[in-house]
Amino acid sequence: MEKIKMKTPLVEMDGDEMTRVLWQMIKDELILPFVDLKTEYYDLGLVNRDNTLDQVTIDSANATKKYGVAVKCATITPNVQRMSEYNLKQMWKSPNATIRAILDGTVFRAPIIIDSVKPAVKSWKKPITIARHAYGDVYKAVEIRTKEAGKAKLVFQGESGKVEEVEIANLQGPAILQGMHNTEKSITSFAHSCFKFALSVNQDLWFSTKDTISKKYDGCFKEIFQNIYDEYYKEQFESKGLTYFYTLIDDAVARVVRSEGGFVWALKNYDGDVMSDMVSTAFGSLSMMTSVLVSPDGNYEYEAAHGTVTRHYYRYLKGEQTGTNPMATIYAWSGALRKRGEKDGIAKLCVYADKLEQACIDVLNKGIMTKDLIALSQGVEKKPVNTSEFIAEIRARLEELMA
Repeated sequence: MEKIKMKTPLVEMDGDEMTRVLWQMIKDELILPFVDLKTEYYDLGLVNRDNTLDQVTIDSANATKKYGVAVKCATITPNVQRMSEYNLKQMWKSPNATIRAILDGTVFRAPIIIDSVKPAVKSWKKPITIARHAYGDVYKAVEIRTKEAGKAKLVFQGESGKVEEVEIANLQGPAILQGMHNTEKSITSFAHSCFKFALSVNQDLWFSTKDTISKKYDGCFKEIFQNIYDEYYKEQFESKGLTYFYTLIDDAVARVVRSEGGFVWALKNYDGDVMSDMVSTAFGSLSMMTSVLVSPDGNYEYEAAHGTVTRHYYRYLKGEQTGTNPMATIYAWSGALRKRGEKDGIAKLCVYADKLEQACIDVLNKGIMTKDLIALSQGVEKKPVNTSEFIAEIRARLEELMA
């Protein structure tokens, strides 16, 4: 079989721990035998980020702006434990947050649905796509932990020289403080991305914040979304019979649980982080959640929505077989290759990506799956397999589809 040729490289961002192991297995078994893969490689493993003082993360994001499509492996965001485990120079920030800030994109996450795994929420019949704002808020926050009593103030010094100041609290003892921000430019980009995406998938768009409490911060999000909808998208939505719907986040959660799915749910950064995990788990497993970062100027970065699967990695290092579910990572590769094919006009690459995903679904619907899905699946004869066996089954089915 002649390998499918590529014109433009993907930006390849390697990662950490068990997902780094999966990354190579997926390339070796499911991609390289079929595609003459061209990538510009960046090692975003924690060791290399520390060695380069995190410059490699910045470089990979800028490369994505150059080439337009990236695929990213899951990475460690270090905490105090990781500082000592990896002997780090400093506690580096989340590489995802750094990349998202540079690309100024929106993260869209949707579950991979198979016949044999029913959602935990019985009313859900269609996928729910989470649109997560990918800039600012707590992810770009600064914090202070005080050791004495005192006054905390929020101060803004304008370029004009005007100063705005509000007292946060008159603290009577040690306390914790946090300052976070967002920008009208980024919120505007987020809104446009959400409306465009909803139109592209022909689904209603829901948006929720807590503007009754956060009257200026969350209120700004609500106002910008409404203004952009009214000016740019209302006629398009109405012509397609689609709805833009705003409500408070607590009301939205209740409505989501009672819904049948089939809509895009736009959320601020932290809310999107939490709700995407909730939705993916309720649909089956976090390892069955696709994720793509879309920037306003048409750049795409595909990744798995889950972490580095540390517990499985420690078992792998002991020589034990693991049943890590590689589905989300496979779909990151298929999504990136399909988008590369679309941008470069390579129909064969798009067809290959479709068939790779179909091979995954076919194997799962035969009951061949990793242990995380065994307990959730219904109506099929189940065959639990480890990661290597699962990928081998997908390859065998993919070879049949590509013949």
